[in-house]
Amino acid sequence: MAIFDRSALNPGVAPREVFAWAMYDFANSGYTTVVLTAVFNAYFVGAVAGNASWATLAWTLALAASNALVIVSAPAIGAYADAHGVKKRLLLLSTVGCVVGTAGLALAQPGTVALAVIAVIVSNYFYSMGEGLIAAFLPEISRRESLGKVSGWGWSFGYFGGMLTLGLCLAVVLSSQAAGKPASEFVPLTMLVTAVVFALAAIPTFVMLRERASPGAGSGARHGRTAFERLRHTWRESARFRDFRWLLVCGFFYQAGISVVIALAAVYAEQVMGFKQVQTMTLVFLVNIASAAGAFLFGYWQDRLGHKRALAITLWGWVLMVTLAALGQSVGLFWVAATVAGLCMGSSQSCGRAMVGAMTPPERLAEFYGLWTFSVRLSAIIGPVTYGLVTWATVGNHRLAIGVTGLFFLVALVVLRKIDVQRGEGAAHAPRAA
Repeated sequence: MAIFDRSALNPGVAPREVFAWAMYDFANSGYTTVVLTAVFNAYFVGAVAGNASWATLAWTLALAASNALVIVSAPAIGAYADAHGVKKRLLLLSTVGCVVGTAGLALAQPGTVALAVIAVIVSNYFYSMGEGLIAAFLPEISRRESLGKVSGWGWSFGYFGGMLTLGLCLAVVLSSQAAGKPASEFVPLTMLVTAVVFALAAIPTFVMLRERASPGAGSGARHGRTAFERLRHTWRESARFRDFRWLLVCGFFYQAGISVVIALAAVYAEQVMGFKQVQTMTLVFLVNIASAAGAFLFGYWQDRLGHKRALAITLWGWVLMVTLAALGQSVGLFWVAATVAGLCMGSSQSCGRAMVGAMTPPERLAEFYGLWTFSVRLSAIIGPVTYGLVTWATVGNHRLAIGVTGLFFLVALVVLRKIDVQRGEGAAHAPRAA
């Protein structure tokens, strides 16, 4: 465990606990990689929904429904966890829910649209809840000045978990195709592999990670009822931090574009470029490698360039990626676009998270990150649904849909110009911010 610098950890936190915490990122990354990005999304559109004109829209609406449930329930669940000190217990519940929901996807066959939609909503809802709960352990294990570093350990580790799961699934696909089996037989097997890897890889988290929060005063019900009141109150108070507000708007737009890439990359590859299952999985594997490299290397450059300039560079990278994907006709150019997407993926998300930390009053991190989470989840609804509506209205024009996605990144660049990071940092650390 020497790879974890003890000086970055809070007193009493052992390196093995950081490993256990990071293992959850390792465990749940297989779900996003295989289910949302590489395999099941394309299978849903092409096989379950039979390439119907509404198939892509149905997929995006299923994701939107699960994200809407997260937006509605997350504040209350978070408040309950804080009030009773039960983050770990609720994390276990969310893990079981996602594993069961992912295994349920194995039942999806051509024509079983309703079953597939329900399993997607359930699995993605519990995945999202678990993602929020595991993040809440970060301030307990990391010193405040090392939050970014410790968070990066888990972020980078997660990409390797996604690659492991995807690699195992690729082996299943290759052996099944060699035996002449159809997708309706081997895709369900990949869902079971993903569920099993998630369950096994998450075990260290529940064995070694300690629950340090103690139950707070008051009832969980009362905390749940006031969760949205506190969210609204935080939003009203954030008016004093105009640069932070502009960051929320900027984040909403560029995260909407990123959500499209995560949810629909495989669909685009198969519907437009004619990729087969193995090609698509190999493509996503490459994107994960590029994402890990981008997140690791860009973290060093970001401090030198400044948060705003660094984010602008990644957003222009996204514009380049969308342009290449929408206009490029060759498979080689599409691979270049995918590599650019991977390099921008981790770096742009990390940039935004760092900017939030820079412009947030130190004693109100949870409140302001709550607004950031709300913005990101809302974007995860708007982005993919916009893509789905364009393909539905144009009877399957995916090139136009990805071109429209580029507008999200362009608007984010316009909004970014309004942000003065130094002024935002000054407002966050001014005496009245307390």
